[in-house]
Amino acid sequence: MVSGSNLERVLRNGQFAVCGEMGPPQGADKSVILRKCSYFKGVVDAVNLTDNQTAIVRMSSAMSSVFAIEGGVEPIMQMTCRDRNRLAQQSDILGACAAGVKNILCLSGDYINFGNHPDAKAVFDLDSVQLIKTCSGLNDGKFLCGDEMKTPPKIFIGGAANPFAEPFEMRIIRLGKKIRAGAHFIQTQPVFDLPRFERWIKAVRDEGYDRDVFILAGVMPVKSVKALEYMASDVPGMSIAPEYIERMKSASDPKEEGVAICVETIKRLRKTPGVSGVHIMPVMWESITARIVEEAGLLPRPKYSPLEESVTAR
Repeated sequence: MVSGSNLERVLRNGQFAVCGEMGPPQGADKSVILRKCSYFKGVVDAVNLTDNQTAIVRMSSAMSSVFAIEGGVEPIMQMTCRDRNRLAQQSDILGACAAGVKNILCLSGDYINFGNHPDAKAVFDLDSVQLIKTCSGLNDGKFLCGDEMKTPPKIFIGGAANPFAEPFEMRIIRLGKKIRAGAHFIQTQPVFDLPRFERWIKAVRDEGYDRDVFILAGVMPVKSVKALEYMASDVPGMSIAPEYIERMKSASDPKEEGVAICVETIKRLRKTPGVSGVHIMPVMWESITARIVEEAGLLPRPKYSPLEESVTAR
């Protein structure tokens, strides 16, 4: 046990984990976070708080995570390499952990030119593998420079993986680097190409990485065929099976079809060896989460008290 977070306990006890995701507001009103918490409370094990997603300025992931705790939801605080140097990253992590954050997802971050400040200067002082290593060092009581601290945090460390990007072999190599750097769990890009994902997870199993890290497969409910077509044509590293586009085109109610595809995908992923859970990304549709989790047969969710000990370890 590293952090004692609810997410960590669910995973280490061998239960199929469910994570959600919410985008912080483009403003200073924390009630937005508190309202969104109502969509996830009791439905998922933890919720990602994104860090200036798509390089658009939003409330900080650190403070949004603190407000999520206030709203009764366990946060997974995203931390990107795009906006901060190593001093700021370590400082923000320590502050968030002091406020009760126990899960941190280390990411590179979307490129600046995707967002609303294309003239901003990207930092990328560290890459995502180095940030994972930094968090691991903090857990051990050492700053990146080697100095020791008196009160180290306890972080359940996450990283990201894209099973669909090329070259395929590099995806496995990079996953191995993140595991060796200290990642405890991995969240993937959304799965809209099950054969490709199954090829990737088989390669993960062949390397034995599924025994070293918890794999949470991404799923995303979509409202329209335009959303799938956009991801297929304009989002690098995405793979969309043509059958899903055809299903959405021919559906009398595209939203219902989007939910059905998401639920079907979760049920298949649940049976896939090496997959320890799912990460639901309901972009601007957080209210649909409870229905998806229920229809996928994943309720009720397990709940662990802060003092309860796990019975298994990885």
